[in-house]
Amino acid sequence: MPESVRVLVASRNAKKLRELERVLTGAGVTGVDLVGLDSVPEYPEAPETGTTFEENALAKARDGARATGLACVADDSGIEIDALNSMPGVLSARWSGTHGNDDANTALVLAQLRDVPDDRRGAGFVSVCALVVPGVDGADATETVVRGEWRGVVAREPAGDGGFGYDPIFVPDGETRSAAELTPEEKDSQSHRGRALELLLPALRAAAS
Repeated sequence: MPESVRVLVASRNAKKLRELERVLTGAGVTGVDLVGLDSVPEYPEAPETGTTFEENALAKARDGARATGLACVADDSGIEIDALNSMPGVLSARWSGTHGNDDANTALVLAQLRDVPDDRRGAGFVSVCALVVPGVDGADATETVVRGEWRGVVAREPAGDGGFGYDPIFVPDGETRSAAELTPEEKDSQSHRGRALELLLPALRAAAS
């Protein structure tokens, strides 16, 4: 039996990979060797066309497991803003029209909320994590899907240079600092992805056993 099991994280975002590593270490989970997409041969990735975070996360995890034969973790995450009818939602990464342009995405959200009063600027980060473990000897794959949420408000201007995405304009409930001003450890203990990954730990432990 191998000393550790390789688990593919279906992302090229190094910060997401480090975040999962911190959560596993903090929970005392051993026997899991995380690798990102840059560490495996390239394979066709289906476009994120799902209408929910769950659909997109599971599709990415299935693609990774099928292409590599490895257990695969994928997440789909974004911000749901009350005053925008829960948008950007699954469109968070490309809200401004260009995928992954954090500055443009946050600038557009701030412009859209310019006239929204402070008491109506509620929002929530959502992270859905999916783990797909390929079956052995013809058995079906095992699929686990979990959801984490983190409530707060949208600030009027960005603050902080940590984190990524909408972190600089999101102030969590009970905080005066933005998510981008929290330490990595503080963020892990509160964040939507941290909460989802905590829920995923039993399945990851099982995959490593």
